[in-house]
Amino acid sequence: MWQIISKSLLLLSLSVLLCCGLYTLSLWSIGQLLFPFQANGSRIPGNEGQELGSRLIAQPFSSDAYFHPRPSAASYNAAASASSALAASNYALRDRVARALGPIVSYADSTTGRMAAADIEHWFAADRPNPHPRIVAQWATLHPSLAQAWVKADPTHAAYLDDWLKRHPQLITQFIKDHPALPTPSATDLAVRFFQSFAAENPGKFPVAVSSEHAGQTATAFELQSNGPEIQSTFFDLWRQAHPHVKLVDLPGDLVTTSASGLDPHITLDNANYQLDRVAGAWAANLKRDPGLVREEIQNILAENATAPLAGLAGEMLINVLEVNLELHKRFVLSIESTIFR
Repeated sequence: MWQIISKSLLLLSLSVLLCCGLYTLSLWSIGQLLFPFQANGSRIPGNEGQELGSRLIAQPFSSDAYFHPRPSAASYNAAASASSALAASNYALRDRVARALGPIVSYADSTTGRMAAADIEHWFAADRPNPHPRIVAQWATLHPSLAQAWVKADPTHAAYLDDWLKRHPQLITQFIKDHPALPTPSATDLAVRFFQSFAAENPGKFPVAVSSEHAGQTATAFELQSNGPEIQSTFFDLWRQAHPHVKLVDLPGDLVTTSASGLDPHITLDNANYQLDRVAGAWAANLKRDPGLVREEIQNILAENATAPLAGLAGEMLINVLEVNLELHKRFVLSIESTIFR
């Protein structure tokens, strides 16, 4: 019996040594010897030992002077890599894409190049309700999940709604009358009623939380806006449905859709070219140089960094956003400081 146990223990020990020790050590040694950059996470170093990121993982950029990556369902958190998992039939997906389109989409007819954003704002401010409810009420009624998401998005939103309900207690009374099974409705339950009431009293307006800093303290106040990025984003889809025959410029899909990982570090060259005018304009203004020459220089950077899968044998031309932005910074700023690299 002991002989069988001893042989089993010996076999177990050898298996652990070979599979967990020698095999792992050999793979680590080969990686460090032949592929040290890839084996250590493809990390890109900066000054003074700082690491600016990895060529394998996307990171956010918001400055107009840099190319922006694909949207991320994981908020660019490598520990939470995931897609949005929203089906094409889920309105939340359409809403997210529409919000990205509103501020950037342009016309594709005789007015090619003219942005639609100003017309979205004009349509919203006019707020002609017939034959439909007022725009904000229509938005909340058609898509109650979006109205509820607005309430849950920020504590200040819920506080604004609570304050509105205190001044309009009849909304709660009527809701309880219509829904006797909910004698104590929550803020999200009353979201649609709130927006319907708000729209009736403030046609062509939408409550937007605006933060300001004074004496080192940050305060948030609500402004009733009829223009701006919030209006362009939130109400683009309703504007599009009200103007179905307007021709708009087609956009690269990866400009507004996430990747399966939520961390794709690449964008298509078409996506980069769509952002090119914005990036070139920002650098030209900062450097006080001719916009055309700056645009041509950045276009050359894109061409130099564009690659396709399988050494160009398959797929679209792609650029690595981090590497291109590093090259822009190197070319135009001459020194890399990660603190401003956003």
